[in-house]
Amino acid sequence: MVWCRRLLALASAVGCALAQSSVSYSDSGITWQGIFDPTYGVSYGFVLPPTTATGALAQEFVAEIVSPIANKWIGLSVNGQMAFDLLIVAWPNNGQIVYSTRYTTDYIQPTVYPGPIITTLQSSVNATSWKWIFRCQNCTTWSGGSLNTANPTVPAWVVGLIPVDTPSDPASNMAQHDGFGFWGQIWPLAHSNDYNSIISGGGSTPTTTSGAPASTSSAPVATATPYDYIVVGGGPGGLVTADRLSEALPNKKILLLERGGPSTAQTGGTDVPPWATGTNLTRFDIPGEFQAMFGSSGPTYWYCSDVTTFAGCVIGGGTSINGGLYWYPNTQDFSTARGWPASWTNYQSYAAKLQARLPSTDHPSPDGKLYLEQTFPVMQKLLGNLGYSNITLNDNVNFRDHVYGYSAYNFQKGKRWGPVATYFKTASARSNFKVVYNTVVASVARNGSTITGVQTNNPLIGPRGFIPLNKNGRVILSAGSFGTPRILFQSGIGPADQIALVQQSNVAASFLPPKSQFINLPVGMNVQDNPSINLMFTHPSIDAYDNWAPIWSSPRPADAAQYLKSQTGVFASSSPRVSFWSALGGPDNKTRWMQGTVRPGFDSVTTDYPYNASQVFSITLYLSTGVTSRGRVGLTSSALAAGALVNPWFTDPNDKAALLSGINNVISGVKQVPGLTLITPDNTTTVEDYVNNYVNLGSNHWVGSCSIGKVVDENTLVMGTKNLFVVDASIVPSLFTGNPQGPIMAMAEQAVTKILALAGGP
Repeated sequence: MVWCRRLLALASAVGCALAQSSVSYSDSGITWQGIFDPTYGVSYGFVLPPTTATGALAQEFVAEIVSPIANKWIGLSVNGQMAFDLLIVAWPNNGQIVYSTRYTTDYIQPTVYPGPIITTLQSSVNATSWKWIFRCQNCTTWSGGSLNTANPTVPAWVVGLIPVDTPSDPASNMAQHDGFGFWGQIWPLAHSNDYNSIISGGGSTPTTTSGAPASTSSAPVATATPYDYIVVGGGPGGLVTADRLSEALPNKKILLLERGGPSTAQTGGTDVPPWATGTNLTRFDIPGEFQAMFGSSGPTYWYCSDVTTFAGCVIGGGTSINGGLYWYPNTQDFSTARGWPASWTNYQSYAAKLQARLPSTDHPSPDGKLYLEQTFPVMQKLLGNLGYSNITLNDNVNFRDHVYGYSAYNFQKGKRWGPVATYFKTASARSNFKVVYNTVVASVARNGSTITGVQTNNPLIGPRGFIPLNKNGRVILSAGSFGTPRILFQSGIGPADQIALVQQSNVAASFLPPKSQFINLPVGMNVQDNPSINLMFTHPSIDAYDNWAPIWSSPRPADAAQYLKSQTGVFASSSPRVSFWSALGGPDNKTRWMQGTVRPGFDSVTTDYPYNASQVFSITLYLSTGVTSRGRVGLTSSALAAGALVNPWFTDPNDKAALLSGINNVISGVKQVPGLTLITPDNTTTVEDYVNNYVNLGSNHWVGSCSIGKVVDENTLVMGTKNLFVVDASIVPSLFTGNPQGPIMAMAEQAVTKILALAGGP
């Protein structure tokens, strides 16, 4: 058996550190602190002795596992790792629960560990599920490790779908697990003054060994509050939508469900860099910490673990973790030529509403100064020699051919701003608005074409996690280009092959409507993402800023001190410094636009040249509006993870030809700039070979998986339904000219206006 090899650690509060943290719930007369995993339908709960406990009593806990019968065995890693950790495994056999504690010092089959004493307090097995409540004594210390219940920690679970080798033997071997996950266990909230009663049998039903009734679902029961609008997903589309709904409908109940946790300090986030200890400046507040989002500062909990690309799973979604580049939409972004209905082409008033709430800036430091700007004069020479004009880019939104300028951001007051500090802030102040974190929406419940509510993993907000709608209520999916299609698949909406995968999951299949109510739509099709290529250069004037490596733990002292004092300086901006565009012709006589983004530092340098790493800067060249290549996203595993089924880059060779011409044009100007050297690709690799062999073409700007006119109508209503809408990047029919967060928010402003005007709502 190979358990997960990854050990997670929390920088601060678990509530903001993982996509799912523990909650309090009741089952079998006991109040537990634990989670419900919706993928495999398993509950994991814990109770600790009171905080006054001493001696042996302080070194134990009571736990429960409740699982569908389809799961053949369950494993718990008390501290979230496999080696040098206390492991507990259990499975049903002939109406009883067979269990053992295990231990290993390597990633091999764990063997029985004799130290802990386990006593079954309650067990039940029937045709649909099994439950095990047990006392684990001497379970907070073990060889080489211990459990610190004074603070939150990160346990792990594993699930096996193949029976163990010898089901009657507690020491049996088993095959590698089929699924695993981590959660933030808030141990300080697990203490119970009723602990002695629990271990003596009070507060729970008697222990049984066979044939006893058990719950057919592992989630506890709660009373649900119905809502008029349920918005699923707290990214840019969902935040704009929830804010405008709560503003326009003061007497209606608006619920926002976010599968992740807080991000900025405003939202309750507490993940502060070590150099900012004692402040409320989280990694999400500080623009200059952007480069540390890619793993240099520890586990990347802000990315969705079940999406195979960088999808944001915190409030704010991608706008809380991206580089903050912020471009106002232009005429072609919402044109019929790009796939938008004619009713959407009057985008200007909605863009104006966005700009009034969230103006851009190309001087993000509040003192008005520009920092780390050595790339600008270099690019000024390079691009000026190629016929480019220097403009203020967001003042000239329709001028996107042979222009360059300082990069524009959504930052204000030296901090990341975006929809969180604007739309979410005003929505949160209203009494008719509620946000619930750490809640995964698996599907919408349907009665034919009518949506009756949403199915979640949160047992505290509805029976078995179900949240109903009020009469005429509506659900708006804003879970992103991967999350929204997955919810639709799990709701019986989409291509047959994707729904068939859902049918193979015992848990997810139970929430599907009857087959006669499936809706065949091209969900997941028509997908685009910017193909992008990085070029690496050196110039003696450049400060590569240590390639951003120390910015989390030990940034340059003067820059850190300046930011802490006044939120000015290098850390008031993320890494990009210059942006530019040009229109490109292609062999098919179609025009495609190329965007360039310039930043100090580098990605992968592949060169035979000697070079000075302190002088490296990168230019990322993206193909944007006019791209003709398309791909497909969908479910990628039996655990219903989401990802690309067909990559959307260069499926049309004309796109590659166009981008190659743009790259060659930029490179053609290098020799005219004294001291400028192209080091990747170098003189041993042609540009064509470099592009042909480029490993990761993606820009993570995915659009189109629920395209307007194909999956949703012009009011963003999912075709074939009466009250299910989509407002996120997935409805965008083709790529925008620049980074998408600005146009997505403008799109949401227009979408919510159309939804509110549509008859039949609450």
